[in-house]
Amino acid sequence: MATKPELFIERWLPVDMIGAESMRERGASSALPPLYFLHVWWARRPLTTSRAAILGSVLPAWSPDWPAELREKFPTEASYHTWFLELCGIFGDPVAGRKLIAWANERGIRLKGGPYSHKRAFTVSPSADYLQTMGDLLEYTWGERRLSVLDSFAGGGSIPFEALRYGFETYANELNPVASVILKATLDYPARIGPGLAEDIRKYGKILADRVRQRLEQFFPVQRGESIHAYIWARTVACPYTGKPIPLSPNWWLRKGSDPVAVRPIFDPREDVPRFEIVEGKAAVARLNPDAGTVRRGNGVSPWAANQSVDGDYIKSEAQAGRMGQILYTVGVKQPGGFVFRAPTEGDIRAVRAAEAELCRRLPDWESIGLLPDEELSPVSNYDRGHRLYGIFTWRDMFAPRQLLALGTVVEAYHKVRQEIQAEHDSDRGTAIATYLALAIDKAVDYGSRSCRWDTTRLKIVNTFDKHGYSFKWSYGEFDFARNALPWVISQVEDAYSGIARLAAGESGLIDRFTPAAPARVLNGSATRLTTFPDRAVDTVVVDPPYYDNVMYAECSDYFYVWLKRTLGGIHPELFSDGLTNKDDEAVANIARFEPLGRKKRDFARSDYERKLEAAFREMHRLLTDRGVLTVMFTHKQVEAWDTLARSLIAAGFAIHSSWPVHTESEHSTHQAKKNAARSTILLTCRKRAPASEPVWWDDIKGRVRQVARQKAAEFEQQGIRGVDLYIATFGPTLAILSESWPVLTSEMDERTGEPKPLRPEVALDLAREEVVALRKQGLLLGRTVQFDPYTDWYLMAWDAFRAEEFPGDEARKLALALGLDLERQVIAEKRLVAKKGQSVVLLQPGARRRRGLVDPDRTRFEHLVDAVHTAMLLYEEDGSLACEAFLRRTALRNDPDFKACLQAMLNAIPRTRRQGVFVRPEARTLEAMRLAFFDDLVVPPEEEPQVEELQLALTGGGAEGDEEYDEDDDLDEEEGEE
Repeated sequence: MATKPELFIERWLPVDMIGAESMRERGASSALPPLYFLHVWWARRPLTTSRAAILGSVLPAWSPDWPAELREKFPTEASYHTWFLELCGIFGDPVAGRKLIAWANERGIRLKGGPYSHKRAFTVSPSADYLQTMGDLLEYTWGERRLSVLDSFAGGGSIPFEALRYGFETYANELNPVASVILKATLDYPARIGPGLAEDIRKYGKILADRVRQRLEQFFPVQRGESIHAYIWARTVACPYTGKPIPLSPNWWLRKGSDPVAVRPIFDPREDVPRFEIVEGKAAVARLNPDAGTVRRGNGVSPWAANQSVDGDYIKSEAQAGRMGQILYTVGVKQPGGFVFRAPTEGDIRAVRAAEAELCRRLPDWESIGLLPDEELSPVSNYDRGHRLYGIFTWRDMFAPRQLLALGTVVEAYHKVRQEIQAEHDSDRGTAIATYLALAIDKAVDYGSRSCRWDTTRLKIVNTFDKHGYSFKWSYGEFDFARNALPWVISQVEDAYSGIARLAAGESGLIDRFTPAAPARVLNGSATRLTTFPDRAVDTVVVDPPYYDNVMYAECSDYFYVWLKRTLGGIHPELFSDGLTNKDDEAVANIARFEPLGRKKRDFARSDYERKLEAAFREMHRLLTDRGVLTVMFTHKQVEAWDTLARSLIAAGFAIHSSWPVHTESEHSTHQAKKNAARSTILLTCRKRAPASEPVWWDDIKGRVRQVARQKAAEFEQQGIRGVDLYIATFGPTLAILSESWPVLTSEMDERTGEPKPLRPEVALDLAREEVVALRKQGLLLGRTVQFDPYTDWYLMAWDAFRAEEFPGDEARKLALALGLDLERQVIAEKRLVAKKGQSVVLLQPGARRRRGLVDPDRTRFEHLVDAVHTAMLLYEEDGSLACEAFLRRTALRNDPDFKACLQAMLNAIPRTRRQGVFVRPEARTLEAMRLAFFDDLVVPPEEEPQVEELQLALTGGGAEGDEEYDEDDDLDEEEGEE
């Protein structure tokens, strides 16, 4: 046995299978792992990727020198690889299944049955035989059968949950108290108490819901046979011309699609408030024009005064003075005959007024005991989308009066039920029951604020955190809190608990094999100071660290913290003793904290993040055994974040040994065709670095970096990695060279010290990008080498790399530098290839670039090929094929080899994503039409057809049980945590 055995992940990882299974895991919102339904947490990693990272980090690479009993089980490396996939729960071919889904979606076909022949991997728990074999391998490799696994940034718990399922000694640490509660509810109680607790959650949840209903149903009246699904509201301010309330709504849609419904506001000058009328049917809705709302970009119009404008500053001043109100304009009802909308009745309006009066009556008592969250929203905010501008200063201001009455009533009733629970059960079980009821209340809070929008497509109320952060909404949806909200959230939490307990128990009776001591230990503290552990105490660390400025976890979780403090503060005082969550110790690039520094704020935020991340990695270095490994999951498309990660790892004493891109996000969702996102999670496996004897010069290893970057890019390309992910995938091998050779010095001298400056990893990553650009351009040209101008190269590479019209401006700048261009002056101002959009840029379509001397049908010669192609596309789109053909003949471009080569490259670069047989991108539609009309000798990118057997299986209703929902139209946001 080697002193430092080569591990599975250091030699091989089945990234295509793991990636396809991870996408499948998240493909349908109703079939997500139960962890997602327990409580919102952002950026949860797929369970399949998590288990592969853990198992790959502890199991050895195959060796012909293994003992006879192991060689008998695994005579070949291929047999070992197959066993590894099965250990991960993958007993079929998810790659083939995903191809079938893509094929069906592009053609608008709804498959009968599932496209997969096997269960979702995360639902498969390891059998006793597999665990026995895994133990044999671990004992041979490490000298013990049960290793310790630590996740220092445990978050929503995916990594430690999978470590627990495979029987590892599991440690989960989190700084954030909200996440710590989620971890207790995910890792501790289900494994230690078992499935039976679900009955207690159901029992006491029903008691709570029944008591709340008795107190609230007078404020949520229903008509006979009704079940109210949603109350839909608009914010209001007084009309500056008449004093009457203006309902401020961006539009008046209620349901979009083939059977549209909208609402018509009626402003009768004889009345003091508007009335509302439901409009149904395509013709009637079209005449109404529901897109014409009363507020746009903060400015309003007053229908009371012939649609005169209402200045945004006036609206803000009214809100800040406490005079912004709300008006109920629609009630969504489920009836035996289906879902209908109706206008609010007098009874509905009276109930709202009664609720407001009841809140005023109860407020003094509630305020005296601190029942409602009166903590101020921090002025240091990355998510303040105008809350203070619109009168939202405390957390309770996020809720309308009736919502606040409902939530206050729920919390008040919860405390009485909790006393009964504690009287009837031992402390541990009672605490567990109370914790899950508190999480259910949190879910009600998530679906019960004025930031919950009405989804006009899916006909549902969307939770506050459907995306990162909480945003101000002009119109919002409200649940019937008396009858529907609480029973639903309790059932969600109960089902989540049952699912988690079932997965934790597994086929082998995992729970029964544990002693009464907690099988997973949940720690609450900074990842930089894990003083619980002595040196060299942990075998493996697998972490998914915060991604630079991707999510401000502490700031987002304050929304829940202020409520959990009121429900669980007495049970877990160690978690909820502070006013709000700890943001000072959080390892994120929190730009808002450095706002007073002006232009330097981003640099200081980056330095702060790098310092904290390095300190966390140093602590991991201290905790790891000398033979142990650190595997880091990282998903971020900006080089700046990768540079920070690399500097932190290297400074902490690690060397990167392997890098694997696992494709975890779907490219077939329609939103991906418009907005860029990195869809691969990169797994970086690191070891403790031996002390370097001599520094290495950058000039001496630069050639090796180029060679490795190009070689690895070609390998990853063969595995189906493309777009921005291909660039990112090369970063790992590039950083591996630096980390193994560190310190790497440059010929540039530090003026302060007179010593050579150390290399910034970003320099090596830029070099890797140049190599990928060269490789991808050759790929777009089908292996040929053609010299275009830099602007055309930039346009092609932008589409090829980002596969979306919108992508980060900083990445656009780096791509421009790689091609010798200035983004601001040349790409944006002179050529108008892109336009700025906040921190992003947007690729412009040919029509938007129309300008004399640029995209110009009157020109006969073009200096840059991208202008020539765009001019031809513009003519085809606006004037048809005859005008385009005349232009091509007049300019002699139809037979120009460089022009045709550029068309070929564009055909390959611009995404050909289809929806019901039609290309989503208009550029792809025009290029394909031009190809068919004039250039049928050009080669179209291959569109893989699924195997006939797979197609027959799907169309005849075959597939894995429980996999009936697969449609990528679910468009689950990667970070939202739940639907």
